[in-house]
Amino acid sequence: MLTVDYDRLGIGPGTKVIDVGCGAGRHTFEAYRRGADVIGFDQNVDDLNNVDEILRAMKDKGEAPASAKAEAVKGDALDLPYGDATFDCVIASEILEHIPDDDRAISEMVRVLKPGGSLAITVPRWLPEKICWLLSDEYHANEGGHIRIYKADELRDKVLAHGLELTHTHYAHALHSPYWWIKCLVGTENSDHPAVKAYHKLLVWDMMSRPWVTRAAESLLNPLIGKSVALYFTKPVVAGAAG
Repeated sequence: MLTVDYDRLGIGPGTKVIDVGCGAGRHTFEAYRRGADVIGFDQNVDDLNNVDEILRAMKDKGEAPASAKAEAVKGDALDLPYGDATFDCVIASEILEHIPDDDRAISEMVRVLKPGGSLAITVPRWLPEKICWLLSDEYHANEGGHIRIYKADELRDKVLAHGLELTHTHYAHALHSPYWWIKCLVGTENSDHPAVKAYHKLLVWDMMSRPWVTRAAESLLNPLIGKSVALYFTKPVVAGAAG
């Protein structure tokens, strides 16, 4: 389940990509499938070990072009271990809401992005997230949990302050909002509750089969209750600058 629109980013063979806060690796894997040279970057060793294992399996099965390169790297999003203007594309999906010093993280992502490159950021959308917080402290008040709720224009302005240009905004995963509201009502760890199990079955059916009825429903509901908001930026090319 991807939140970022890869067609909009133009990721393909030879594109240098870093997926900051890659987690389980869903966006890293898609970049690799498309032939990019991608780094799945995170601070969670267990997640990275799983990502590395899947990347190796993808390579062995020929699920990515032979020219593509992929690796999992442990590190801190506040101090990316790469030089200025290293990557054609930087992805940060659902991580900034976890980071106290989000301005520094944004600054680092902008620093390693090449002029003319693209930055894609996704975070939980304000309304669905606010409802979750109102329904359950357990949802967010835990170690490594969500520490803030963004409004899209607030996040936009934080990035624009670093000199980037906004190119597009969209919402995603509307069908997931009710799922999390149900979990917040019955307990976020109560995965065996009948309502949770039933809705989860619906989501799995949607992801695996992509039926027109759920695809149409989500398309209609995304502007209203999309669980995530995605913002796309470009880094201007300065006239006369190298690279």
